[in-house]
Parts: sequence; C-alpha cells; structure tokens
Amino acid sequence: MTWHWRYEAPDGSPVEPGPEAPAQPDFPTQSDAETWVGEVWRELLASGVAAVSLFEGDRKAYGPMGLDAG
Repeated sequence: MTWHWRYEAPDGSPVEPGPEAPAQPDFPTQSDAETWVGEVWRELLASGVAAVSLFEGDRKAYGPMGLDAG
C-alpha cells in the first residue's frame, strides 16, 4: 500500500495546485510522506493548497492539516 497527500482548499474540498507546485510522488511509508510535505509545504501553500490530508491507499490516516503557519 502506498501513501499520498490530498491537496485541499480552505473548505476541505480537493484542489489542484498551480503549475509551480512540486510533483507529488507516491510514498512507500508514512514517514517518507511526512518528510516530503515538511520540505515542500511552503511551495504547496504558494501554489494554492491550503491544507493536506494523508492517505494510505484509500484510507485517510489524518487531516486536514493546514499549511498556513499564521
């Protein structure tokens, strides 16, 4: 089973990030997914992503987690 992030708008609906957003790979572990989002969250926020939710396959592990530090 792979891990992936769902990008969300402020209302929790799925959103497609702008073209400047980093490409999101599938991750083999939860730790890999969390490390990646920790490295790119500012780029995601700048591209229109307000929050993220983490999924293992179709199962939601947690979220939404807001990206705005303020």
